Amino acid sequence: MSAEQTDLVDELLAGKHRALARVITKIENRDPGYRDLVSALHAHTGDADVIGITGSPGAGKSTLVDKMATRYREQGLTVGVIAVDPSSPFTGGAVLGDRIRMASNVGDMEVFFRSMSARGSLGGLSTATTDAVKALDAFGKDKVIIETVGAGQNEIDVVRTADTVAVLVPPESGDNVQMLKAGILEIGDVFAVNKADLKGADRTVQELTEMIEMRDDYGANLEFPGDVAGVEEYDWKPRVVETVAKDGEGVDAFLDVLEAHRDHLEATGMLEAKARTRYAEEIRTLLREDLSDLVEGEIEDHGGMAELVEAVVARETDPYAVADDVLAPLRECVDEKRS
Repeated sequence: MSAEQTDLVDELLAGKHRALARVITKIENRDPGYRDLVSALHAHTGDADVIGITGSPGAGKSTLVDKMATRYREQGLTVGVIAVDPSSPFTGGAVLGDRIRMASNVGDMEVFFRSMSARGSLGGLSTATTDAVKALDAFGKDKVIIETVGAGQNEIDVVRTADTVAVLVPPESGDNVQMLKAGILEIGDVFAVNKADLKGADRTVQELTEMIEMRDDYGANLEFPGDVAGVEEYDWKPRVVETVAKDGEGVDAFLDVLEAHRDHLEATGMLEAKARTRYAEEIRTLLREDLSDLVEGEIEDHGGMAELVEAVVARETDPYAVADDVLAPLRECVDEKRS
């Protein structure tokens, strides 16, 4: 690392929020050298409790996250919040404007809020979020909350980086519960029927409970590299709680359930198992990204994609042959390394 990067890492580890903000900006922008920064921080991670908050738009996620941060601060804990919007190509804008509801913690330096957007690359958002969580963890934040704007596949991929996932469901209609069948039901550890003072809350709680009861895979069915003692004892059954975040009702009970899940993760070894799974996927993702860059370079060396396609259209070659030709130099390097 350069002297500037070393100083930046030292300042972050010393608890300077300005350094933390700069590091996350470099991570989000994929600035030159950002990988060195994340690598330097890795040894200082592993202590934060990472919580994912997802759910359909309008479920009250921002309001609940605000109340969560307030409660944690009352307990003397420090908090980092990453608000993720895969649909927005910009940082700020609607995402940041929507966070006015975090007003309870404005001015509290121990509640660090950061909004992150896709910047035109949905695939890289999950990796950027993972790296940003590492920065907050290394900084020393006790609780790191990842909040997604919606509940689509990209949001699900992002929220998987959390130890505990909470899904918020508004009590508006059964459609919200039916939506969970698309994939969120499988990743939710806790379900919160927020705005529980509105009509339909009881029905939503009942439908959620019934859907959870229909599941039969509460055990440790996670595949992970290596061995972790006790993980087979993991048998957490997702729980449903009711909250009225705007009034703070049910927030303490919600946090108690989050804490209970964290305790169960630690007691059974599932916390380590999930970390191993995330690291394995992170390694695979980085390898795919790097290999993709190498392949793009080889394509340019072969005249560019347009020229390769022209040759295929003219029946001078075929896609399989093109792929073999482009990868040939890479294969030669690998073979030479192995020999």
